[in-house]
Amino acid sequence: MAFQVPALTYDFGALEPHIDARTMEIHHDKHHQAYVTNLNAAIEKHPELGSKTVEELLGDLNAVPEDIRTAVRNHGGGHANHSFFWEIMGPGGGGEPTGAVGDAIKSSFGDYATLKETLTKAAVGQFGSGWGWLVKDGSGKLQVFGRPNQDSPLMEGLTPVLGVDIWEHAYYLLYQNRRPDYVAAWFNTINWDAVNKKFSS
Repeated sequence: MAFQVPALTYDFGALEPHIDARTMEIHHDKHHQAYVTNLNAAIEKHPELGSKTVEELLGDLNAVPEDIRTAVRNHGGGHANHSFFWEIMGPGGGGEPTGAVGDAIKSSFGDYATLKETLTKAAVGQFGSGWGWLVKDGSGKLQVFGRPNQDSPLMEGLTPVLGVDIWEHAYYLLYQNRRPDYVAAWFNTINWDAVNKKFSS
């Protein structure tokens, strides 16, 4: 079955004033759709991969045929990263982390303020396009880093916990070149209930 862009569970304008409706519409309906379209075109060349999830493809990228490996890395990564991104945001978000993820953040970073500072530095400092990530490794330890393009933590055997998209298409209409302002505002969109579900799964 072909991959599809998941529907948002909230309106395009639901994250305002932090992320504007027009950016959300273009980002979801155009950019994410392009990743899905290109991923499906790559997979069509190897029907034996049709039953695999995008997480399975990215988690064992070396098993993907070489002729489509780069396409799966880029477009599969774009699909996985954006699907995750939409889910961890929501209206009325932000505030202090709760539940198991809140405990893990305190254990790993001391407090949420330190995590925000660390993740902001990774995201703002990522050269060019990419993402800032908070991830969980196999032992449950949390790590923060930036990654270029649409490279997914799944490719490294890591579980995404938080991810902030720092491609210019994610923020340029509202923030222009002010990436730090966008990242600061993005923290106000985090849906901690959704993040806890991801963290505990």
